[in-house]
Amino acid sequence: GCKLWVQQERIVPEIRLADSVAVNGCCLTVVEVQGDRMAFDVGPETLRRTNLGRLVPGSRVNLERSLRVGDRLGGHFVTGHIDDVGVLLERTDQGDWSFCWFQVPRRLSRQMAPKACIAVDGVSLTIVDSEPDRFSVALIPYTLAVTTLGLLKPGDPVNLETDVLAKYVQRLLESQTWQQPAEQ
Repeated sequence: GCKLWVQQERIVPEIRLADSVAVNGCCLTVVEVQGDRMAFDVGPETLRRTNLGRLVPGSRVNLERSLRVGDRLGGHFVTGHIDDVGVLLERTDQGDWSFCWFQVPRRLSRQMAPKACIAVDGVSLTIVDSEPDRFSVALIPYTLAVTTLGLLKPGDPVNLETDVLAKYVQRLLESQTWQQPAEQ
């Protein structure tokens, strides 16, 4: 594992020890705060299953504090539990917008559908199209400007988290032991 330090003058003053913060969509626990920097312990499993192990000093990351009960939900439920790493295959800039195709492990594509949600590096997005090993999204100018998605180039790895409801539905449908409850 390693210790990951993140510098961010806007949110760090509000951060406390043991707070949960999503870094590129990966939920991590704050273990130290110094001025405008916060530190996280990142375990070997997280380094293997996310793009965090590829970060170098000066890398830009997406940050998001945990949702609090009662907060407004402006996307979909993102847990911070990364399913796998995908790769940007193709990016087509169309004026101020970008249209992107991402390669995805085939096992995750069963949890995707057009107009469903997906988190890419922690950013809640709507899937435009989904195929067995890839999916596409359209990125609006605001998202390109305020997230790291605007910096992506073909070949760049991204953290992927599929919709939690899709995971439960898939598990239920694939379960060999599930039976309907007996009538009472």
